[in-house]
Amino acid sequence: MGSRGRPSAVAADEDGERRDVSDAAGVAVLGVFAVWSLVTAAVHDGRPEGVLLAVLALAAGYAAGRILGVLLPVAAPCAGALAGLTLAVARPRLDPGPGIAAPLGHAGATAAVLVLSTGAACCAAWATPVPALRSALRLLAAGSTATGALLGSGAAVLACAAVLLCSLAAGRTTRRGPALTVPAVAVALTTGLVWALAADALPGTLTRALTDRLTPHRLDLWRDALGMARREAGLGVGPGRFGELSGATAGPAPSDGRPHSAPLQLAAEQGVVGVLLLAAVFCWVLLALWRAPRPTPVVLTAGAALGAVAVVAAVGNALSFTTVSVGAGLLAGLATARPLAEEPAAPGARAGYGRNVPQGGRPAR
Repeated sequence: MGSRGRPSAVAADEDGERRDVSDAAGVAVLGVFAVWSLVTAAVHDGRPEGVLLAVLALAAGYAAGRILGVLLPVAAPCAGALAGLTLAVARPRLDPGPGIAAPLGHAGATAAVLVLSTGAACCAAWATPVPALRSALRLLAAGSTATGALLGSGAAVLACAAVLLCSLAAGRTTRRGPALTVPAVAVALTTGLVWALAADALPGTLTRALTDRLTPHRLDLWRDALGMARREAGLGVGPGRFGELSGATAGPAPSDGRPHSAPLQLAAEQGVVGVLLLAAVFCWVLLALWRAPRPTPVVLTAGAALGAVAVVAAVGNALSFTTVSVGAGLLAGLATARPLAEEPAAPGARAGYGRNVPQGGRPAR
């Protein structure tokens, strides 16, 4: 009896060590991010409160997700999906703070909330063994996509539909490692496109087409941010100071003092190190998902949703909204938690690949 139980105990210890490594990496990355924002703020008399609030919101959401994912692996993401959908419908113009009215930011934030709602509903669908509830949750995810259309957000429709399709395909995926590189590549390509557009490095026809879609005002903000990043590549101009130094924010269009692109904002206000730390946070989330003990379809669905949010944040102001930061952390925590009860193989998934730990507790690569 004792010899038979030993391999499972060893596997559990190995799994615990892997999770400790990813948790320690997350604490380190978020801690350095917060410290760097304080350093750059001290050098340039900046205002790091926004960055610190975003870091705190992400960490708090992640911790809450880990706890709720242990206790309520199906009910918690279902409740999160309903909350996100309700918020998007009830307050389609999400408010980033008192006295601010920035149309450029609201569309991205609403799209991000709907994407997180879609991802949470799909994660709950993969986690439940009840066929009727699974179908209802996927209808809820489709409802988030339809809500984006009703609100007139083309970005929300495309992003939610992509997450829903990726979730359905996750049941046929045999290796989570390569699959998790897809959102990473999508985010990298989007960031590169934004950077090239701001630097006028794209062909004229493509630039004009994208400018018409993104609006000239947003492009002016990006160019100002890139100019600041080039002048102050080391430490940036200081957190919260983009609005003071950008000529585009003083134009006739309403502005909240941000460039409406998370990578460009970090590059302008915190230099190259800020951009690298932002990338490190996203890579840590993917690492935590890769090592998570949840079924692979749940993990890949969360990865697709978080990747879609990162894409939206690369071309918009989504991460400036606390609701989005908390929601992203919550979804990541739910997808990396270890439920108290052993989860059944994901319904509809290929045999042998529904679980992350099919052999000796080691994650499927």
